[in-house]
Amino acid sequence: MPNNDPTATDTTTERNLCRTVLPNGLIVLTERMEHLRSVSMGVWVKSGSRYESAEINGISHFVEHMLFKGTRSRSAQHIAREMDAIGGNLDAFTGKETICFSVKALSNHVPIALDVLSDLVLNPTFADTDIERERGVILEEIKIDEDNPDVLVHEIFTQNFWKDQPLGKPILGTTKTVSGLQQPTLFDYHSERFRAGNMVFSAAGNLDHDQFVAAVAEQFQTLASGTAEMSFQSAQVSAPIILRNKRSLEQVQICLGVPSPPITDENRYATLILNTVLGGGMSSRLFQTIREERGMAYSIYSDLSPYSDTGALCVYAGTSADKTLEMLDLVMAEFRALKESLLTDEELHRAKEQVKGNILLGLESSGSRMSNLARQEMYFNHFFSVEEVLERLDAVTADQVQQMAQKLFVSERIAVTLLGRLDGLKLHRSRLVC
Repeated sequence: MPNNDPTATDTTTERNLCRTVLPNGLIVLTERMEHLRSVSMGVWVKSGSRYESAEINGISHFVEHMLFKGTRSRSAQHIAREMDAIGGNLDAFTGKETICFSVKALSNHVPIALDVLSDLVLNPTFADTDIERERGVILEEIKIDEDNPDVLVHEIFTQNFWKDQPLGKPILGTTKTVSGLQQPTLFDYHSERFRAGNMVFSAAGNLDHDQFVAAVAEQFQTLASGTAEMSFQSAQVSAPIILRNKRSLEQVQICLGVPSPPITDENRYATLILNTVLGGGMSSRLFQTIREERGMAYSIYSDLSPYSDTGALCVYAGTSADKTLEMLDLVMAEFRALKESLLTDEELHRAKEQVKGNILLGLESSGSRMSNLARQEMYFNHFFSVEEVLERLDAVTADQVQQMAQKLFVSERIAVTLLGRLDGLKLHRSRLVC
C-alpha cells in the first residue's frame, strides 16, 4: 500500500486501513475501529504558511477561519446549530505545511457531519462583511500571542532562525498583512490550493470503507482535479543571538535551538530518543538538573519541530534575569554530556519506553489515528505498522544517539532568543560552548 492503480482500493489488515483514489485525484483513507461509536474525519490540504508570499503572509490561516463563516447554503449559525444538534465537534488548524478541517461525530450521524464538512470546505462565500469581522478576530488573536511570553519568544526565535524565509513567518500573519487581505485574494487562494490532487481525506472510527468512499465521492465530485502550483523555498538556517527587552515581564524567556533532521530522515528515531533524554519529560536531564536539583525554573523542556526538508530541536525555559546565564551554562553542559558520553542502558531503555507509550496511547484516539493516516500519506506515501515503528525504536543504539548529539550540538549553529527584563544582560557566542 499504496497501489499503482489510481482507482484501486488498497487494504492493510493489521490496522484495518484502506486507501482509495477517486477519479478526480482525491485520496480517501480510512481505518475501521469497530469498538467505537464515533468517526473522526478530516480534510487535509497540502498548504500552509511556508507556501505564502511575504505580501499575503497569514492567508492560509485567514481562509481557515473564513470557511466557518458560511457557505452558499449554510450560514455560520446554521453550521454551528447543525453540528450541536448531532453532538458533533467541528474544528480546524493551520500549520506551516498543512491545513486541516475535521469533525468527530457518532457513526449514525456521519452523513450529516460529512455533508457539513464538505460544504464548508468546497463552498465558502467569503462575504465582505464576514471578512471584515473575522479580520478583527484574527488581529486580536495576534495580540494574544504578543501578550503571551512563551509563545512570543518562540515566534521571535522562529522568525530569526529561518530569517526572511516563508518558514520563519508567523502562521497568523502580521497586523499589516492580515489588514491587507481582501475577498478576491481569498477566492484565488481557495481555488488554487483546494484541489483534489492537493488534498487528502482521512477518517477513523466505526465505518465501512466502501460506503464511506461512495459518500465522499458524491460530496466531492465537484472538487477540481489537479495539484496546486506552489513555490517552495528550501529552508536556510541562521544562528543569531537575539536579546529582546520587555520590561513588563517578571521572567526572562529563553528559547535556544539547533537545526535537526526533516520529518522523513532515516535518523528520526535516534533524534526522537535524543530529545526525550534531553528534555522530553519529568525524568529528562534538563528537568531533573534545572528544576528538580536547582529549582531555577518552573517550566523547562525540549521539543522537535520537523518539516519536509528541515527541522529544529529547541530548548525552552523561563527564569529570573540573574539566573539566565547560569541556566544557559547548564544547558550547554547537558549538550556536552550527550556528545561526550554514551547513554546508560537504563536511560536508553527508559527513553524508548516513554516514546513507545506516547505513540501507543495516542493510537487509542480516533482523532489521532485519523491525523496519523493523513500525515503518513502526505509525508511518507507509506503506512508504518505499529510493530514497524516499535522495532525501529528498539533498534536505536546509544552510539546512534551520541552521534546525533555530536552532529546537532555545534556551538556555531546554536541560535538563542532571550525575551524579558534583561537589565543590561549580555550574551556572547563564546558562552555557547558545548
